[in-house]
Amino acid sequence: MITAAHQQLTQEWWQNRGAHFDLYASQLVVREASAGDAEMAQKRLLLLEKLPLLALSEASVDLARLLVTQGPIPEKAAVDALHIAIATAHGMDFLITWNCKHIANAEMQTALTSVCRSAGYEPPVICTPEELSGS
Repeated sequence: MITAAHQQLTQEWWQNRGAHFDLYASQLVVREASAGDAEMAQKRLLLLEKLPLLALSEASVDLARLLVTQGPIPEKAAVDALHIAIATAHGMDFLITWNCKHIANAEMQTALTSVCRSAGYEPPVICTPEELSGS
């Protein structure tokens, strides 16, 4: 039920709010969007194919490593650290996700921000689509 609600909120966000932002994705997002139900994956990929992809850079890999070794992201969630690092290294204003365990987790924000700033970056605001609804 929660997943269905998240899916509905995400669809509404893309329809009502997406045009208000310069949207980007990464190859990690494309890979994750490809998983699961084939019909739903195809719908996700159609949306993503219109977006420019942020490159996986050495800087983002280095920052992801710091988020794991010096920050709150556990080694088992290194790919989550990479999502954060790619957005941060590219200077994104927002990182939108439903991953509230390791990415959009308010308890981790202070430590994430500290690691990013120590490395010379200003991290994006990390939030769910619902939090970036404009209302």
